[in-house]
Amino acid sequence: MPIIKSAKKRVKQAAVKQARNYNTRVAVRKAIRRLNEAVKAGDKAEATKLLSAAYKVIDTADKKNVLQSNTAARRKAGLAKAVAGIGAKKTKTAEKPAAKKPAAKKPAAKAPAKKAAPKKEAVKKEEPKEEKK
Repeated sequence: MPIIKSAKKRVKQAAVKQARNYNTRVAVRKAIRRLNEAVKAGDKAEATKLLSAAYKVIDTADKKNVLQSNTAARRKAGLAKAVAGIGAKKTKTAEKPAAKKPAAKKPAAKAPAKKAAPKKEAVKKEEPKEEKK
């Protein structure tokens, strides 16, 4: 537990911010979930209405620094793409066979490694010992 007065105040402030951030994150998740359910149901009118509501919630979270700006933009783009794809039918286009890539050149065969010659033992020349008299 903090002892200093300013540290005690920081603990209280952190608890308030944590609760506020939690509620904002929950609101973002709920808005996205509702929109995804409308997209799965195929209800474009409802999804369009929920898209603007989701935008508002995500922008608010971005403004409060609960979500990073790029994260918010990525989520909004994904939601817009999902809503735009509701009415679009997937048409099969004449698929061309993929062009084959030229085979990669194989590296040149390496010459087999030469076996190392056995080490020659150095012959030590013995020096004649002088005899002490």
